[in-house]
Amino acid sequence: MKILYGVQGTGNGHISRARVMSKALKQHNIDVDFLFSGRTPQYYFDMQCFGDYQTRNGMTFVTENGRVNTMKTARCNLTTAIFSEIKHLDLTGYDLVLNDFEPVSAWAAKQQHVPSIAISHQAALQYPVPKQGNNWFNEFLLNHFAPVDIALGCHWHHFGFPILPPFVEVSPNGGDHSHQILVYLPFEDADRIAAFLAPFDQYHFFVYHSMQPLQELAEHIHWHGFDREGFKQHMAQCGGVIGNAGFELASEAMTLGKKLLVKPLLGQFEQSANLAALQLLAVAESMQTLDPTVLKRWLKNPSPKPIAYPQVGDALVAWLKMGDWHQPQDLCQHLWSQVELPENWHKRQ
Repeated sequence: MKILYGVQGTGNGHISRARVMSKALKQHNIDVDFLFSGRTPQYYFDMQCFGDYQTRNGMTFVTENGRVNTMKTARCNLTTAIFSEIKHLDLTGYDLVLNDFEPVSAWAAKQQHVPSIAISHQAALQYPVPKQGNNWFNEFLLNHFAPVDIALGCHWHHFGFPILPPFVEVSPNGGDHSHQILVYLPFEDADRIAAFLAPFDQYHFFVYHSMQPLQELAEHIHWHGFDREGFKQHMAQCGGVIGNAGFELASEAMTLGKKLLVKPLLGQFEQSANLAALQLLAVAESMQTLDPTVLKRWLKNPSPKPIAYPQVGDALVAWLKMGDWHQPQDLCQHLWSQVELPENWHKRQ
């Protein structure tokens, strides 16, 4: 079996899931090529596990100060060469296209009649799971941005549907250092983050951001450019995580038993849906702005119990090799049978 694996590159969550799958595919000796789109090639990092991967422009979202800029997003994507990229992606020799919300490989597979399977969080949103801010455009985007033959979604809870658990690979929990907080708010202005954290000098904040703030940092704020190993280490050691409402970051926090404070990327439907699920499951506090009052209250919260999600990648690759792709229900039930969900979640279906 030879596979092309298309991955949305605009957020690190999609790439994190692809890392889990890359390891599992290699263990099963499956020949796989990776294609990433949505990010300028020089801004991909720590990509060694993907071998000689390909990149395309694809489609992406333009954000400003924690909000999707709809006009700039439309203008950016209409001027890209995505139609040419789809036309010229030759899938000859591939038996299957795996897809994590990546439009070029998805549309190429559709046009060239190559079987395609989605492995994404977005695919879980096809079911009536918790959502908010939904409208016709969001439904259109979910159905047509990266169309596939079979859609396998993942979520923190199955909500009674054939959904996979999260794909999570984290460092062992380094202990609950309650006064150490990991901060990952990539869509927020760096100086606004620094000002937001400055009054809380009884805590140490480890901030990961692509930009450096212009203001001088207080001693309790430790600023880092993105480094995957450093990020994993601070995640394992911290007492809590402040982030946008991205799926993978929240999944890692739940797995390690870290309390979670989220500020969703405004105007981004997936993050709004994630916020709805987090609130229903009562596993995170939220804020619509960088609100010091919310932060002060959240910092005093205790840590939750870790959730031991199974090794989804290994089970999924074994299922792919069997070839009965239109029957995912048994796979989903098998994986969820291994998860001990919090007691209060059993009423959330």
